[in-house]
Amino acid sequence: MQELLGFALGSLLANVLGQNQPSLKTVPVVAWQEAKVFDVPTQSDPVVESIVADYLKELASLGFSPEQQGIWIQSDWAYLGDHQAKMPLSAASLTKIATSLAALETWGTEHRFETKIYSKGTLSNGVLNGDLIIQGSGDPLFVWEEAIALGNKLNELGIREVTGNLIIVDNFYMNFKDAPQISGELLQLAFNSSRWTPLIKQQHQALPPKTPRPQITIKGKVQTQDNLPETAKLLFRHQSLTLAELLKQMNLYSNNAMAEMLAQSVGGAAVVSQMAAKGANIEPNEVQLINGSGLGVENRISPRASVGMLMAIEDKLKDNPLTVADLFPMAGRETTGTVQWRNIPDGVAVKTGTLAQVSALAGVIPTKERGQVWFSIINHGPNVDRFRVEQDKLLQRLAKHWQVMPVISPVKTTEKVPLGDPKRNLTNES
Repeated sequence: MQELLGFALGSLLANVLGQNQPSLKTVPVVAWQEAKVFDVPTQSDPVVESIVADYLKELASLGFSPEQQGIWIQSDWAYLGDHQAKMPLSAASLTKIATSLAALETWGTEHRFETKIYSKGTLSNGVLNGDLIIQGSGDPLFVWEEAIALGNKLNELGIREVTGNLIIVDNFYMNFKDAPQISGELLQLAFNSSRWTPLIKQQHQALPPKTPRPQITIKGKVQTQDNLPETAKLLFRHQSLTLAELLKQMNLYSNNAMAEMLAQSVGGAAVVSQMAAKGANIEPNEVQLINGSGLGVENRISPRASVGMLMAIEDKLKDNPLTVADLFPMAGRETTGTVQWRNIPDGVAVKTGTLAQVSALAGVIPTKERGQVWFSIINHGPNVDRFRVEQDKLLQRLAKHWQVMPVISPVKTTEKVPLGDPKRNLTNES
């Protein structure tokens, strides 16, 4: 805690003195951000400690052992309440907070994963006499719509038949499949609209009106290779959504496949653990991961570490018009995803986590009295549904105590063209 508060106080003093001031955040705008810094109290809050004690007492009355529960609550510069805050606990999809932080550390919010399309051979009368080559770079959200866009672009370039093979190089993933061979076979299917399944047809109907249906017949097989052929000619590049948008989709739906793909691209679970602990400025043993998604009780994170990672993400966004709420779901704003059926106060951005006997919730509450209040709740026991109810009641009590500040401006996305539109992020090579 000392390290976390020391970092926060240092940043606070730097801002007061006029140093390292972040650019003005435009979304979401909340009124407390305009308050005078020293108007926010820095002492602990006995009411919060009482609320936490009541919460634990209620869980105990329901038969849940207090020793299996963890809580950490703090403002940007003050401890507010805790219970077993430094103990690494099975945290389920709170693991995705670590993956998000590691991804931001590695690439930054505006990074886009490129998929490069090459040809090997000659093109004559719509026939590529040779191979078509796809080189991936780990795009975790390359789906049917993206494949349709690629197929239509190849048609625009005059390619309607490939006499050779469809060759997959490097990390090409499609429809959340991390096996290049399977991803290549799915791509081959998407290219040939005469073989489309009802699911692909349905996805195509969701695209902008008059989006063409690609028609490319590949005579050869789908093959995977480790290296790009020397004679391959680059046709065009396809870019993913920005990393910020990818993280929002991953966290909104708690997509395990996306999280694992990003973690592997960073360097694996051990690297994610190390980067997350360093970024949050907490002890390494408080972040123990076996993957980047949270699947498996062996993924252990302390409540304090969960909060530290969220605060580190917020700090990395300080020179950016984005906040944590742009990378994670917000109650009252999202109509789908993991917060859809929760009773979390409006305006609270959260990450949920669920396993068979684990229910976790971490996030940030924008308050009038305390500014941003960061929290993590990790529960272990046989009734995750009841844990969710009690977590939501705890947040409602905290929100009532401090008064949650409403979001004045809606969060906007930088994505201008719908996913899969042929106009989106396709760059010809001269």
